Amino acid sequence: MIIARMLCNHPSVLSGSGYFRAPGFALTCVVILASVLFSNSAFAQAPCPDLTALHVAASADNPDWETIHRQAAVLAPRCLRNADYFALLGAAELNTGRLADALESLERALLLAPDNGGAQIDYAQALFLQGQLFSALALNKQILGRDDLPSTLQPALAARQREWQSMTRQTAYQADLLLGHDSNLNGAPSPDQITLTLSGESVILPLNPEFRPMSGPYVNARVSARFRQLAPEHQHNATVELRGRVSEDKASDLLQLDTRYAFIKPGRERSWQANAGMSHLFFGGSPLYTATELGGRYMPVRESSACQPFAVGAMQHQLFHNQSRQNAIEGKLGAGMTCSFSSSFGAQQLVPEISMLGNEPVRGGRAGGGRSGWQANLDWRLQLPGSATLSSQLNYTKMDDRKGYSPLLSDGAKRWIKRSYVLVQLRRPLGSNTTLLVNAYRQLQQSNLELFRSSDKTLEIGFSHRF
Repeated sequence: MIIARMLCNHPSVLSGSGYFRAPGFALTCVVILASVLFSNSAFAQAPCPDLTALHVAASADNPDWETIHRQAAVLAPRCLRNADYFALLGAAELNTGRLADALESLERALLLAPDNGGAQIDYAQALFLQGQLFSALALNKQILGRDDLPSTLQPALAARQREWQSMTRQTAYQADLLLGHDSNLNGAPSPDQITLTLSGESVILPLNPEFRPMSGPYVNARVSARFRQLAPEHQHNATVELRGRVSEDKASDLLQLDTRYAFIKPGRERSWQANAGMSHLFFGGSPLYTATELGGRYMPVRESSACQPFAVGAMQHQLFHNQSRQNAIEGKLGAGMTCSFSSSFGAQQLVPEISMLGNEPVRGGRAGGGRSGWQANLDWRLQLPGSATLSSQLNYTKMDDRKGYSPLLSDGAKRWIKRSYVLVQLRRPLGSNTTLLVNAYRQLQQSNLELFRSSDKTLEIGFSHRF
């Protein structure tokens, strides 16, 4: 009785440290204490029988674990103080797919006999199957350090340690190839003429055909590499992506190189992450701009809620290689929530977000001066039968200049821009590593100045392959 109380009151049990972290551990202590009390009462059962026959059956080349489990389970009332019994019962439950029961039985065995090697080996496997990778690694490392570890077991446990350790470093490569059609390859304004203000009078100026929207087919290719390193209390994510679009209009060909890094710190009460990234864009074979960004996200955890709120912030430096007056620093501060729920159509996720925006030129003399505005974004995802997913992104952004844009346009009026777009994507697996992609995109930009009014529609289909 005293030993049982000491085990259940041990600091590592009370604090949840080490590898004793399963949800039922406290309940296990209560059960053991109760069993000890009853074993000393007038209701005590007959002593635990000899388990040799069950151990022999379990050590066979092809054990019949269902039979072993059935025979061992009926002995539970008589073996409540026997660590070997719970180690054997836990092994039988683990090998018959009863993971929750196995965790409880193996915890009982280790409470009664913390150095029980068989229970430790099986408990590490049960922790791994439950998703507690780092607890399993810590326990398996402890087993490998035991002086009494049989030499026949060492290679298998060492191999298990290497396999589990490799899961903390994950590298993935992906290549996408899509064919599509774009109604505005060159991103030109929609009007075929603009109105200029000259000497106080309006003059209509037709646009040269080469500055009007050009439509046509294109090929979009993308290759990316992703690396993730997991640690007990944080993780590192890094991504490098190269994307190119080519069409018959060589002047509108795109080449973009993106690099991203994120440090993620999850927690039971709150999670946060810090982001950094750089993006280089080439248009028509010449460098257009480079954007460097720092940002972060903070997420308080609400376990009882289907929606998890978050706050985001970012700062971006925009460098225009051929138009230095356009160089700017843009800031973003916003909030949103991630909502997950089930429906008759399948599992769904909604992520609404709204942000305030500010854009300040690095140098003076930029047309329109500083800009401010706001942005609303809604991401939606639906899990379809057959592991297919349907997702969409809706975005609306409004920006206002603080100064008049140009005396030649609407007599120096302050420019405003309203930009909205919707992206719909269908992903359907065609195999273990290949996915069918179908993307539809629609963008509309409105402004009080004709030169900044544009629209764009694209439709593309292709494949994505992971290596």
